[in-house]
Amino acid sequence: MKVLFVASEMAPLIKTGGLADVAGGLPAALAALGVDVRVLIPAYHDLASPRKSWKPESRFSPPPGMADCQLHILPAKVLGVPVWLLDSPGFSDRPGNPYLDEGGRDWPDNAQRFNRLCRVAARLAAGRAGLSWKPDLVHANDWQTGLIPVWMLLERVAQPVLFTIHNLQYRGDFPPGILNELGLPFWLHHADALEFYGQTSLIKGGLVFADALSTVSPTYAEEIQTPALGEGLDGLLRHRRAVLHGVLNGIDTALWDPVGDPHLPAHYDADDLTGKAAIKRALQAEMGLTVQADIPLLGFIARLVPQKGIDLILDILPELVRLPVQLAFLGSGMPELEARLQQACAQLPGYVACRIGFDERLAHRIEAGCDLFLMPSRFEPCGLNQLYSLRYGTPPIVHRCGGLADSVIDTTPATLAAGTATGFQFAPATASSLLDTVRRALNYYKQKDQWHKLVHAAMAQDFSWTNSARLYHTIYQQLLRRGSSN
Repeated sequence: MKVLFVASEMAPLIKTGGLADVAGGLPAALAALGVDVRVLIPAYHDLASPRKSWKPESRFSPPPGMADCQLHILPAKVLGVPVWLLDSPGFSDRPGNPYLDEGGRDWPDNAQRFNRLCRVAARLAAGRAGLSWKPDLVHANDWQTGLIPVWMLLERVAQPVLFTIHNLQYRGDFPPGILNELGLPFWLHHADALEFYGQTSLIKGGLVFADALSTVSPTYAEEIQTPALGEGLDGLLRHRRAVLHGVLNGIDTALWDPVGDPHLPAHYDADDLTGKAAIKRALQAEMGLTVQADIPLLGFIARLVPQKGIDLILDILPELVRLPVQLAFLGSGMPELEARLQQACAQLPGYVACRIGFDERLAHRIEAGCDLFLMPSRFEPCGLNQLYSLRYGTPPIVHRCGGLADSVIDTTPATLAAGTATGFQFAPATASSLLDTVRRALNYYKQKDQWHKLVHAAMAQDFSWTNSARLYHTIYQQLLRRGSSN
């Protein structure tokens, strides 16, 4: 089985969010199952890969009008699968964020840039790019790849397409005149195609024209079919419900492993948590918190935006500190939320500490050194930090939504007795509900035998990419069988 996996970012080469983690983990797991996977991403100026490791695809034949495009390849030994890098104006000649300028505004030519990616993907799928490799199936991801099935339809390319929604909130909406600029027929500006409330929505290319759809957790697959989280596309998604799959993301269990994590000052496993206590002490000192073993330490790592529920935590900080607990924050986002968090740190020294920005090494230490992890997201397609927390024996407190509901088993006397409890869920997404759940979690924290049972169960969970890859492999097989029977 040959699969072309197309994404706009891929860890560790370039990352702004969870899509990069999927592109960095899933293809390699598929390859381990015997799938011949090739990944196609843009060759951004700031890719974390030395140019000397790139090999030009000299046989590459670009689509008409794109003679300035080149294709380079990173061999499989670099990331576990071969990666094609599309060297093209707007990508390779522009440093910074892949999607946004320095002011946080969308690059004005995003439609043109990612249209190039889609056209090259369609040409690769058709076997018209001069290369000896041709996929049986294309796996496209998010709005940046939404025009792949459109171009494949227009150019009569028969391979099936699976389109994965990572976050429906990002649709790739542009004025209707963009169709002419992209070389697309205006009949696509129709409610049954790309039109969306007067705009042209590139994500609809995937939602309408792909042979099957998936998203990053079973619960999110149900949520996006409702007006509350469907972003105006719930009717279309209900219409395509029969081919919509919810597959929970995985994590890199080699990168996130408390037994050998190089970012930690000590190590531990489920049978010996001594190292976790040492990491907690080191983290308290590093963050400027009072070094105190018996006070519960709560962690939070996320973008500081309302979706992540940071405001819910800020609203109850005085009550949390009086419980008492300490809190360690890592993230950046809206200036007003950054300011509120920094003010809280100044007002509650020794109990509340934050780092504005992102630090991968510190993120590992927060996951390992905290006693509980807070994820009060208002919605969360999948979420990764709760999976890291489980792996590191740091029970997460999560709002019951999306992938959080699918991956965390709420602690009750019954689930604890059964050995299935792994964390704490709350609903609705309110500050008072969150506060009540923190109190409930702390009651278990005080019962050390019960707490160790909870931590042990959390660390026993398997959220490796292997499980996700098996489910995607099944979807691929279904698509190929369906195509062969037509």
